[in-house]
Amino acid sequence: MKETCGTSRLQNQPQRHYGITSPISLAPPKDIDCIHTQKLIEAMKPFGVFEDEEELNHRMVVLGKLNNLVKEWISELGESKNLPPSAVANVGGKIFTFGSYRLGVHTKGADIDAVCVAPRHVERSDFFQSFFEKLKHQEEIKNLRAVEDAYVPVVKFEFDGIEIDLVFARLSMQTVSDNLDLGDDSRLRSLDIRCIRSLNGCRVTDEILHLVPNKENFRLTLRAIKLWAKRRGIYSNMLGFLGGVSWAMLVARTCQLYPNALASTLVNKFFLVFSKWEWPNPVLLKQPEESNLNLPVWDPRVNPSDRYHVMPIITPAYPQQNSTYNVSTSTRAVMIEEFKHGLAVTNEILQGKSDWSKLFEPLNFFQKYKHYIVLTASASSKEHHLEWIGLVESKIRVLVGSLERNEFITIAHVKPQSFPGNQELCKRSGYVSMWFLGIVFRKVENAESVNIDLTHVIQSFTDTVYRQANNLNVLKEGMKIEAAHVKRKHLHYFLPAEILQKRKKQSIPDVSQNVSGLQCKRTSSDGSCLDSSRDTDSRTPYNSSSLNKISKLDTSTAEVERNVVYQRSNGANNREKIPHVAVPSVSKGLSIPVIDPKMEATVAIKPAGPPIGCTIPGQNTISQLRARFVQGQHELSGTPIADPKNTAPKRPYSPTSKGPHSPTSEECLKKTIEAERLTGQDSAFKNGGNPDDVRRRSTENGVLGGKSVLIPVINTSRSQRLSSKELPDSSSPVPTNSIRIIKRSIKLTLNG
Repeated sequence: MKETCGTSRLQNQPQRHYGITSPISLAPPKDIDCIHTQKLIEAMKPFGVFEDEEELNHRMVVLGKLNNLVKEWISELGESKNLPPSAVANVGGKIFTFGSYRLGVHTKGADIDAVCVAPRHVERSDFFQSFFEKLKHQEEIKNLRAVEDAYVPVVKFEFDGIEIDLVFARLSMQTVSDNLDLGDDSRLRSLDIRCIRSLNGCRVTDEILHLVPNKENFRLTLRAIKLWAKRRGIYSNMLGFLGGVSWAMLVARTCQLYPNALASTLVNKFFLVFSKWEWPNPVLLKQPEESNLNLPVWDPRVNPSDRYHVMPIITPAYPQQNSTYNVSTSTRAVMIEEFKHGLAVTNEILQGKSDWSKLFEPLNFFQKYKHYIVLTASASSKEHHLEWIGLVESKIRVLVGSLERNEFITIAHVKPQSFPGNQELCKRSGYVSMWFLGIVFRKVENAESVNIDLTHVIQSFTDTVYRQANNLNVLKEGMKIEAAHVKRKHLHYFLPAEILQKRKKQSIPDVSQNVSGLQCKRTSSDGSCLDSSRDTDSRTPYNSSSLNKISKLDTSTAEVERNVVYQRSNGANNREKIPHVAVPSVSKGLSIPVIDPKMEATVAIKPAGPPIGCTIPGQNTISQLRARFVQGQHELSGTPIADPKNTAPKRPYSPTSKGPHSPTSEECLKKTIEAERLTGQDSAFKNGGNPDDVRRRSTENGVLGGKSVLIPVINTSRSQRLSSKELPDSSSPVPTNSIRIIKRSIKLTLNG
C-alpha cells in the first residue's frame, strides 16, 4: 500500500509489454486518482480485508512450523524405507503456498492454501496415513480431517488458530531443495494427475503475479473486486459463479490493459471491460504455450466439451485449464448484470456523486424475483447434516443447469448463502438447511396462460444427489432433500423479517433496478461483512410456519406426500421396486403460451409417480422427452432446429490476436476485446442482431463459428474432470437404504 498513490516508476522508461494485446491506455495517474484510491482503502477497512502486522507474522510462524514438520516427516520416512543415511540427510521437502495468501490478498481469518512437495520415495498413501498420524499428535492442530476422494485430495486442519488446506505432490526427484522452482514445466514429467492438479495452484498463482505490471495496484484492485463479489453474492465457484483464481485473472487482465492506472481507476475499468466483453471469447493473460508433455489442456479445437463453456477464463500456466467450467448461462447473465451495475456505481463515484461504500452495498435478493424455489436438505444428526449439505451444495449447479434449459425459464439464480430451517422444520426433520433460487420466466406473446411442470427437473436432481451419496458411501438414515415453489409474498414463512426487509431504492441508473444484491454470508458483531466464501448455519432458528402452510395458501388442492420406504440392501427379505415420477405425455398440438409482465403463478402440489411397480427412468428417457418437446414447439413456430451433427465450428479455434490499438477511448476497448475473441466466431452483435436477441440465442444455442450450436441436455463439460466415482450415473439405481423420499409435484400456471 506504500506505493498506492505514487506514480509508476516505469512511466518514463520503455515499458514491458503485458498480455496478448497492446494496452488500451498508458496514461499515468493523476492527483485525483490518488485521492480516490485512498478513499477506496478507507471504505474497505471496516470489512476486515486488511490484516495487521501481528496477524501476518503469526501466519509466517505457523507456516514455518508446518514446513519443519514436513521436513521431519519426510526424513523419518526415508529412514523407515532404508534410504542411505547420506540421502536421508538431504531429502528435503517443502511447503509452497498458493491462492489468496500467495497473491497477497488474504483477509482477516482467511485460510491458507498450501501444497506439500515431497521427493520420489514418498507416496501419496504416506501423506494420508503417516503424515496424517503425525499431525494428529500435534497439540496446536485441531479439526483434522482428510478428503482423499476429492478432485484435488486435501487434508484440512486448524494450526494454532489458522485454517489450512494442504494438498500433496510427489516429484520424480531424489531431493526437494528450498530453492526449488515449480514454474519449470519439466517438473510435471511422469507425475500422477492428482499431483499435477496440486502443483497447478502454485504455478498459476505465481504466473499471474509475473504477468501484471504493478503488483501493489493489482493486489489492492483484487481486494476491492473480491469484496464486491462477495457482497453481491457472486463469489462461489461451486455454485457456478467465479472463485478466487478467476477473479484474480480478470483483474490481472484489466491491469495489463491499463498498466499505469491506480486501483480506483482499475476497479472502474474492470467493470467497463467485462460488462462489454463478448463471451464466450476466452480471457487469456498470455498466449498458450506448447509442450511435449502431452497433458490435456483447454482447446476447443480438440475437446468438443470445451466449446460449450460459456465464460472461459484460461489459467496462464501449463497445462492451461478453464477455471470457470461451472458457469452456466444463468450465472453468467447474473454476473454481467452485476458488472453493468458496478460500472454505473463507479462512474458516479469517480464523478464525485457518490462514495465507495455504495459499491459494497448488498441489495436484497429476496426482493428481486417474483418466484423462488426453496431447496431443503435435512439430516437427523449434526455430523450427518454437515456431510449431507456439503454434497447437496456441490450439486446445486446441476439443478440450475436443468432449470435454465426449461423452455419457459430464462434465469435460475441461486443465492450462495444457505439458511437454517425454522423451528417447525427442525422439529420435523432434525437439522435443516435451505437454499433459495430466484426464477425468471420467459415472456412470450399471444397466450393467456402457460402450465409449467418442474417435477421431473427437481426429481432428476434429487435422484442424482442420492445416487452420488450412495456411491460415495455418505448416505445415512434421515438424509432428505425437498423442493417447493414459493412466491415472493410467501417467503416470510421461511425467513425472518430482517432478511426479507426491503431496502431503499438506490439512485443508480435503471440498470440497478434489475441487479440482484445478496446479503453477506457472515457478519461480525458490529455488522461488518467478514470475508468468507462459504457460510455456516449459525443463525438461531426462529418461529415461523412450515412448508405445509405455504402449500395450503398457494394451492387449490391439498398437499399430498407419498412416502416410499426402501429396504436396506444388506438383508431385507421384502424388496420393493423403485418408483418414479410419471413423465407427462406431450401433445404435439401444444401451443406456445405468452407470459405477460404482470403474470401471477399458482402452484399445485400433487401426488406424483405411477404405481410402485415402475422403475426410475434414466436421464436419457428425460432428455429424449425433452428433445421431442422442443421439436414439437419448433415445428409449431416454424423455427428450424440446429442439427447436433453439424455443430462443429467452421474454423478452428486460434487465440491469436489481431488489429491495431490506439492508446485511449472506449473504441480501443472494443477493438481490444474483439482482438482476443475466438477466430472463427462471428461477433454476437454483428448482422443486425440486438443484444437481447444475442443473449437469447447464446442462452439457448451458444454461438460458435457463426453457426447455431444446440447445447446438449447432458452437460459434458465436467465429464473429463470427474472420476467415475464422482460422476452421477443415471443407470445406477437410486440407493436402497431405508430412506423416506418425498416426491413432490411442482406445477405452475402463469396467468396473463
